[in-house]
Amino acid sequence: MTLEEMKQKVYALIEEYNEDAEDLTEDEDLAMKMNSVINTIMFEVARMKKIPARTTMEIVFAENEDEYEIEMTDIDADIYQVDVIKGVDSIVIGKTVVFHEEGTAKIYYFKYPIAITEDTDDSYVFELDADALECMVFGVAGDLLKADISQANGNIYMQRYEQLLSRLDPRKGLGGIYIDGGIDV
Repeated sequence: MTLEEMKQKVYALIEEYNEDAEDLTEDEDLAMKMNSVINTIMFEVARMKKIPARTTMEIVFAENEDEYEIEMTDIDADIYQVDVIKGVDSIVIGKTVVFHEEGTAKIYYFKYPIAITEDTDDSYVFELDADALECMVFGVAGDLLKADISQANGNIYMQRYEQLLSRLDPRKGLGGIYIDGGIDV
């Protein structure tokens, strides 16, 4: 989904959509807040429905050293959480990763989405899954209308958003286990 499509869905939900208007709405206040509110809700949803990423890193110890430390942001400036590191012995302590052997580290992690600013083009493509984006529509609508006392729909949309958010499935895959040679019960 693009940023423009998200705006269309939100404006349609709150009955402010006008395809002929420059900002897809005639309400200047809503148009001014839209990107900022979308960004806030997107970051909130991204903590529930994480965005996976991966990279590799060559680990080489300095002379006379037997371990190598990096900060998590050395992996990716937008890193949220390390999932697993394969290929070399390592441990994550807070925001630091300590490697205990040299080699190629395959790092699987979760990252924050690319931020949306007032200057972000409407062709921006969200990195979140479709179910998270559909949830976002209600969060953005509720947040836009929360300050409007005459709009009771803001609370209704926010309740629906919270309900959908609580039902998001954060799993990207289903785990499995294989026991080589069978088991003796």
